[in-house]
Amino acid sequence: MTEYTPPMDFLSTGPVQSSTVLILAHGAGAPMDSPFMNAVADGVATAAIRCVRFEFPYMAGRRHGGKKRPPDRQPVLLDHFQKVIQQISETAPKGASIYIGGKSMGGRMATLLAAQAVEKPLFQAVLCLGYPFHPPGKPEKTRTDHFPEISCPVLVCQGDRDPFGTRAEIENYALPSHVQFCWLPDGNHDLAPRVKSGYTKEENLAATIAAMVDFMEPDQPR
Repeated sequence: MTEYTPPMDFLSTGPVQSSTVLILAHGAGAPMDSPFMNAVADGVATAAIRCVRFEFPYMAGRRHGGKKRPPDRQPVLLDHFQKVIQQISETAPKGASIYIGGKSMGGRMATLLAAQAVEKPLFQAVLCLGYPFHPPGKPEKTRTDHFPEISCPVLVCQGDRDPFGTRAEIENYALPSHVQFCWLPDGNHDLAPRVKSGYTKEENLAATIAAMVDFMEPDQPR
């Protein structure tokens, strides 16, 4: 039996003719139009950045009537992500700056693509929103071996208390200097703080979007 291949759907937010394009992948458990993904896409769009979202085959299959199943194997995820980048780059305005990234698993796939990139990749840099540095409760199983192979800039927006990698843990890692961090105070894996912290989810999300915009368009006046 031939495995069902769902169509490649996109959600595009922001000016279609923008000279800055962010291709944003979802995390393992939520689709491209989750509240978190919607908020990020809408936020960067206010800075005239076009945000293009897509779904990996397993998630697209759910949307098109398929059964709920776990994420595809890593080679499938990477191949699909690469095809998305190729397709978007072919339709973007000439000379546009393309960035890739994602939430959790999506961000990890983006860093793996960057580590595999040959000369002159189609994208300028990578943005990760809640990077899964290790499985929760297993800090010894780090997912950073490929980071030294990444030659482009990387921005990681990470909650201080993310169970996939806390600030205290990550600051002990020997990561390349071109990996930058935006720390969200008391943030969890969804970057949201606890009520008792005195911070709010809205504040952390706003700080995340501001850091993303500054990373992609550092020379633009604010």
